Amino acid sequence: MKAQRGGFVMGLIVGVLVGLALALAVALYVTKVPVPFINKVPQRTPEQDAAEVERNKSWDPNAPLATKPGVRPVAPSGSAVAPTVPPATTTVPAPTRPASAAADAARPPRDAAATQSGADGAAASAVQSAKPGVDPFVYFVQVGAFGKPEDAEQQRAKLAMLGFSAKVTEREQAGRLMYRVRLGPYPGRDEAEGAQARLQSGGETAALVRVER
Repeated sequence: MKAQRGGFVMGLIVGVLVGLALALAVALYVTKVPVPFINKVPQRTPEQDAAEVERNKSWDPNAPLATKPGVRPVAPSGSAVAPTVPPATTTVPAPTRPASAAADAARPPRDAAATQSGADGAAASAVQSAKPGVDPFVYFVQVGAFGKPEDAEQQRAKLAMLGFSAKVTEREQAGRLMYRVRLGPYPGRDEAEGAQARLQSGGETAALVRVER
């Protein structure tokens, strides 16, 4: 019984020792074998670490936001400073009057009597045109306006059969070319109204048109 107990204890101790030896061998293997993604990083030297520590001591996070003050250039001690020359003043010449304006200014004023005579002549011509015996207009009797020339010619032929001598004239109206059929011109309103009455009695539509002489 004692021999069995001593063999068990000895086996347990041997097993523990073997386990420790295996653990030590595994640890040595792990430390010697390169680890992926770790051993590929270059190792830093103590000098690099010391330089980084010095940089971190004087690092200012707000330094990029500060604006650098402008540095004025300093002239060398042996060179003379050139004096500041004020800008040249540009003289704008006075505008010259054209020869026609100068001639008009030098021309003597017109005679008041001549001006008055011209005004009297214009007034006299206006009074003459306003006399009751003179009509400033001539008159036409328009029987129609057509968009096609053949329609206007047909209306003119119809009026010729009724004994009226009509004419076809062209006129642009609202962007379209119109062909007007008219009688006249008549020097007086009474003659034009008489022709208009005869056309209306024959069943034709006629309009009186007056044009300034």
